[in-house]
Amino acid sequence: MARVAGVDLAAHKRVDAALIRIYGIGPNNVRVILKNAQIPGETRVKNLNEAQLAALNAVIAKDFRVEGELRRDIEADIRRYIEIGCYHGQRHRRNLPVRGQRTRTNARTRRGSRRTVGAVKPGIKEAPAQPAASKQPAKKP
Repeated sequence: MARVAGVDLAAHKRVDAALIRIYGIGPNNVRVILKNAQIPGETRVKNLNEAQLAALNAVIAKDFRVEGELRRDIEADIRRYIEIGCYHGQRHRRNLPVRGQRTRTNARTRRGSRRTVGAVKPGIKEAPAQPAASKQPAKKP
């Protein structure tokens, strides 16, 4: 099993498919990385030699922010949005969708499961209605 950018890559996969498992590297970045490292994409990870692994690590370290560094940068950006009080920060603080999605329906992933408000529990019955007291004075015998 090869280790690239702190991530273990599956040995049986092709290099172009395995590199996508690294946080911050997508299909377009994989093409750039493999071109700069001069490695064909159809090569299996188990067939890479030490020089090719070193070339992959060097290209990724030089040109890309990946894994922990990228996660810290994104977290810092979100904290900055919250501190300056911009719209993005307000939406993050309230745990609502940030990019303009509707919230009247949907948005369940961001808002969590539904919470019913104002429903009566099944075992509890409402108190019976009391008859209204009449406002007429009582008759004397």
